[in-house]
Amino acid sequence: MRSPALRHVLTHLITPLLMCIGMGLAYMGAFVTPEPHHLPVAVVGTAPQTKVFAQTVKDTAGDKLDVRTVATRADAVRLLESRDVTGAYVPSVKAPELLVATAASDMGATAVEKVFTPVAAGQGTPLKVTDVAAPVTDDPTGQGLFFLLVAVSIGSYASVAALGAAGAALAMRVRALLALGVAAVVGGIGALLAGPVFHLAHHDLAGLWGMAWLYSAGILLVGVGLHTFLKRWTTLAMMVLFVMLNFTSSGGLFRPELQNGFFGTLHAFWNGAGFVEGARSLLYFGGDGLARDVWTLAGWLLAGLLVTGVAALHERTRRPLQQSARAEAEAGTGAAPAEPAAPGQAEAADRAEADEEAEEEIEETVGV
Repeated sequence: MRSPALRHVLTHLITPLLMCIGMGLAYMGAFVTPEPHHLPVAVVGTAPQTKVFAQTVKDTAGDKLDVRTVATRADAVRLLESRDVTGAYVPSVKAPELLVATAASDMGATAVEKVFTPVAAGQGTPLKVTDVAAPVTDDPTGQGLFFLLVAVSIGSYASVAALGAAGAALAMRVRALLALGVAAVVGGIGALLAGPVFHLAHHDLAGLWGMAWLYSAGILLVGVGLHTFLKRWTTLAMMVLFVMLNFTSSGGLFRPELQNGFFGTLHAFWNGAGFVEGARSLLYFGGDGLARDVWTLAGWLLAGLLVTGVAALHERTRRPLQQSARAEAEAGTGAAPAEPAAPGQAEAADRAEADEEAEEEIEETVGV
């Protein structure tokens, strides 16, 4: 291609076009056709007819439902509060009842209602639906935590360009410390949004900030470390890791039982799922399962520290090689010595070029 300017523009168009493809595949693959896959439900009762009823529901639903029986209504409530089941049906000739926990998943509760409402209607009785863990009135669908995840994620991965590109002249340890500081600020913004601004969290705001810090710090450290190797392609990598795969597997809109196996599997260990499920545990379920989610976030933070450590070692070993190669190139030209440059002129030119590349990368990231 003869025009360097045109080649430059076309090269920079590769990233948004790949993002278009990736976002379409990820979001449409995860959200367009939600279907139950082994959705866990319970039927309350110990009588033989209850077990027959549960088996009939299972046979009718096939792989869509995993049906168990529990002895009492209190047992069913405990399973809902630990999020081991999505719904529990209490058979009754006069007043059948369906127990749900919409704070765990509004979509899951809706899916269970669609299963058992026709069952009650077939008996000629209305179905009573009882919500044992409802979200706060300021977040009636319980999906506010997903959008909090989006805000904290954008603040995190968008900051990677500033730390990785604009801060490239800084030592890696300085960039890592800055990443931890930025994560504290991003987590604080998230806590303010969740608490005083939109009232998603009516208690445990400090704990929510701590999880947001862990989540953000993991993203920032992974991104700063990757930038050493990927440069301007870091934006695409961050979008794949922390948007395409992250938002879709977080469980913020659909629980993994309503998605295909790929996103359901990611939900078990991806950091977005750790944040969303941890926030639910903290705010609605008395901390049940919180330790597991915190360990998930801590694992991503450790992964980020590992990536930045490898990047620091790479930069430390590469710098002398670059200086040696530059000296050899200048000495081996065979041409007459050029007029000596003014002190610092070469360094200023390199810095200007680096600043231009950093500005392009930051603009590209923020535009996305």
